[in-house]
Amino acid sequence: MNAELRALCEQDQEDRRQIHDDGGQMPEGMLERDRVRRQRVDALLASGAAEDGKDYFHAALIFQHGETLDDYWRAYELARKAAELGDRSGRSLAAAAYDRWLMRQLKPQKYGTQFVPIDGQWRLWDLDPTTTDEERAAWDVPPPEEALCRIHKVAGTPPKLNLDGMPDWIRDWMGEVLRRMGAKPDPNETTPIP
Repeated sequence: MNAELRALCEQDQEDRRQIHDDGGQMPEGMLERDRVRRQRVDALLASGAAEDGKDYFHAALIFQHGETLDDYWRAYELARKAAELGDRSGRSLAAAAYDRWLMRQLKPQKYGTQFVPIDGQWRLWDLDPTTTDEERAAWDVPPPEEALCRIHKVAGTPPKLNLDGMPDWIRDWMGEVLRRMGAKPDPNETTPIP
């Protein structure tokens, strides 16, 4: 396993833990740190530093937290490679990256891995009704009802969404997601739905 890819992934995950610990507030400078990590992972991959499935999984997770459709697609490809090389967690990450790629385009997700905090609870983003539970199982994704139970158990009540200081693309996209999901404006919310 490549130690630098692992360390970059741990840094990525620490930023995400801080969002949860800070009640939904994005840590200052996180998006820039994400960009720097993606650039470094790109260089490491180009140099052949990824040797096994875990390396590809770490790289995929970093790209999963990207900003563009290309980032999400790259995460999908890297996670698939991780799974092909025997890292089983690459399967569910590939499904999540694919779903995020679709969701970013405001299309229904295939597998049911993406959730949105709506009115104080987690809600599943629109789901393609033609995907079967057998297809989900092939990618280590539970049926939607089970996934919803898991997110409530693991993540608990979602923090209030705070879009202050977010780039315009996040505010605009998340605003559209919230509108489509039927979110009601909270008069106590610091950031109204854009």
